[in-house]
Amino acid sequence: MTDIPQVAIELAKRFEGFCRVPKNDPRAHPYICPAGFWTIGYGHLCDQSHPPITPAEGEAYLAQDMQAALNATLRFCPVLASEPDARLGAIVDFTFNLGSGRLQTSTLRRRINQRDWAGVAFELRRWVYGGGRVLAGLVARREAECRLIDPT
Repeated sequence: MTDIPQVAIELAKRFEGFCRVPKNDPRAHPYICPAGFWTIGYGHLCDQSHPPITPAEGEAYLAQDMQAALNATLRFCPVLASEPDARLGAIVDFTFNLGSGRLQTSTLRRRINQRDWAGVAFELRRWVYGGGRVLAGLVARREAECRLIDPT
């Protein structure tokens, strides 16, 4: 069993953040993310009636979600099992962020399995839309992933 690359966890934490609303409460409450989904903690999808969670509960959700993203990534892109952790981590973060269905049906998947790293970076940069518009946070996230795919 492959461990979740630390870089994937760091990317998710950096770009998701542990969203505390209201700010005076140390717990996280459900909120609607920029793409229009009910979310809690570090980007965990939930129902709007989900009870508030502590940072420790947020970490537990993140670990579960990242494990699912890792499993899906390796199922659809088996070549990543023999690539550096940075490459694997970048795609695990993508899968965590957008879901395994998006990876499964994407040209990105084909480019990864062809080991076309320049093509992978090109495809990643296309996934910057949320709610029908370009989101600055997704642009920054995809660029961070691209630096891990092809650090040259």
